Amino acid sequence: MHGRLPNSLQKLWAWLVTGVFFLIPANLYPLISNEVFGHEEGHTILEGIVVFAESGDYLVAGVIFLASFVIPAFKVLVIAILALSIQFHWQLDRRVRHLLYEFVEFIGRWSMIDVFVVALLTGLVHLGAILAFLPGVGAICFALSVICTMLSAQALDSRLIWDGVENE
Repeated sequence: MHGRLPNSLQKLWAWLVTGVFFLIPANLYPLISNEVFGHEEGHTILEGIVVFAESGDYLVAGVIFLASFVIPAFKVLVIAILALSIQFHWQLDRRVRHLLYEFVEFIGRWSMIDVFVVALLTGLVHLGAILAFLPGVGAICFALSVICTMLSAQALDSRLIWDGVENE
């Protein structure tokens, strides 16, 4: 048994950097491919946002943009700020650190929205040789990125948030 999680920050950084590396191909490769009458066409996340926006579905485009770009980037940024503030002993208000940690824990549940949508589409829409949706390389990389960033947040020993912080 350990009083603290050993090498917490090192594990956090390893998982976080790995998650960021997976985000790159997740945004460059197709998230989903549709096959219509044997002709397969893949779409990246950005292409999907553009298609929905051009067809007038601004709400759907906004949700996809938020879930696919804003939330993952913000999550990585918050985890990095927490790790840096602990590692370099920044005088960050303890309530702010705690709120940032709670935010990362909360948002982790919603990070898999894109992957769930792809899984639902591939499972529900399969009409034989007429129409099928297939998960792309981007979906696998996005899922791996989400898993890695979730593991980075879990690797953080939350007691480190309170170490070295003056009582206000």
